[in-house]
Amino acid sequence: MQDFNYKKSLGQNFLNDKNVLTRIVKAVPFKDNSLVIEIGPGSGNLTRELASVATNVVCYEIDDRLETILDEALKDFNNVHIIFEDFLKSDIENDLKDYKYDNLYLVANLPYYITTPIIEKVINSNLDFSYITVMVQKEVGERFNAKPGTREYNSLTVYLNYYFDIKKEFIVSRNSFTPKPNVDSMVISLIKKENPLPLKDKEMFNKLLHDAFKYKRKNIRNNLKNYDLDKVLKILNKYGYDLTVRAEELKLEIFVELANSLDN
Repeated sequence: MQDFNYKKSLGQNFLNDKNVLTRIVKAVPFKDNSLVIEIGPGSGNLTRELASVATNVVCYEIDDRLETILDEALKDFNNVHIIFEDFLKSDIENDLKDYKYDNLYLVANLPYYITTPIIEKVINSNLDFSYITVMVQKEVGERFNAKPGTREYNSLTVYLNYYFDIKKEFIVSRNSFTPKPNVDSMVISLIKKENPLPLKDKEMFNKLLHDAFKYKRKNIRNNLKNYDLDKVLKILNKYGYDLTVRAEELKLEIFVELANSLDN
């Protein structure tokens, strides 16, 4: 791929380290009759590894310049289907309607600049993913897995931890990519929670998280001033806090209880 014009605007950093590719696939507990979605297959290095262990692989690639390259890279596999389309604009349910599978996975080296929108689209889809294993920017991976009271803890941390148990798999050096990015990466797995906390209104929950963390240096009294602060204080007092606490100090259970009380 020496002559390929990599597009920074598409986050094109292709993973070429065989050891890392093998470790990613080994991190996924594949079961029989599996369907894997890969986003951004690039030159097909990870795709080949996935096609060797999964029943079927469906890839979304936004850059149709890669069609010839991918055709050559995957010529030995008849269980890979590539959709040359922007994943964020795709109708995933419709794309998969003709596939029969028992276990659905998302495995991908995600473009850094659209990591969060991709994961939000997956969460909001009607598809039941058994396991999600993705490579993200190291700093983003640290946020996904952050604990209350740390600098990395934010609204996305709480949002993801409502739906998933998050497992840090391993760090990937920037030297494993072509071209080499400016940062290292992290492979993480998102394992769906079988019994998430009861939540009355997910839209209320999402809005509450956004507002609570909107101004990081401000406390809950200021960030949630447009909410019923009497209800907010009642919940906070239950956990030993008052309105001067900042959002990054509060654990998931408190946000869920706040959202449920404010939905009344």
